[in-house]
Amino acid sequence: MNENATPPLKLYQELAAWWPLWSPPEDYLEEATFFAQVLKEAAPEVRTLVEFGSGGGSNAFHLKAHYTLTLVDISPEMLAVSRAINPDCEHLLGDMRSARLGRQFDLVFIHDAIDYMTSDAELRQAFETAFLHCKPGGAALFVPDHVRETFKATTDHDARDGEDGRALRVLEWQYDPDPTDSTYLVHYAFLLREGDEVSFEHDTHLCGLFARADWLQWLNEAGFQARSVIDQFGRDVFVATKLMP
Repeated sequence: MNENATPPLKLYQELAAWWPLWSPPEDYLEEATFFAQVLKEAAPEVRTLVEFGSGGGSNAFHLKAHYTLTLVDISPEMLAVSRAINPDCEHLLGDMRSARLGRQFDLVFIHDAIDYMTSDAELRQAFETAFLHCKPGGAALFVPDHVRETFKATTDHDARDGEDGRALRVLEWQYDPDPTDSTYLVHYAFLLREGDEVSFEHDTHLCGLFARADWLQWLNEAGFQARSVIDQFGRDVFVATKLMP
């Protein structure tokens, strides 16, 4: 890829305080309900769930009604956002590629933070982390935004007005400049208003893109039995069960 992609730092660091306005928990109710149903079918008798790449905690806000949650994220700023809406959940700083919590859970959940695994090596590391933290008889759920077969270049926009004098406008542009590699780009343009002051931020995210068959193969090689189901948004959701010894 010959573009100057930078790590996704702004959105999850200096712009993290804007997350509750742009991506509030109420936007996640439909998909969180679907995830809870899929997890219940995969492992009916469960109590504990760890989410790697938990971000601002918007999915956790709904899932905590079903499970005791441990939330792990690489960004201290995003963990702070999550603590504000999920004070009853355990929050830990960690990287899904290398975190070792020293305990296992009934369920492992990785939402679209899995998109930031941009090579097969990184994706396999995340699968290994999930397998090591999953109890035998438990299950893991992975929710990438795209697989290679479903990816399309798109442009989207959003507008949110808060009650505290803050407002934002967002333009999102995703495309794949090199279809021969395992990544694509997402550009975000943010107009942020606080009172009468308006500022502009641009953020570039480099994301991983892999074939469905690769996902299933690498999950199986990690020790899971994996399958793909399609959710209400047309995404591949990978359900991976860990068999009893």
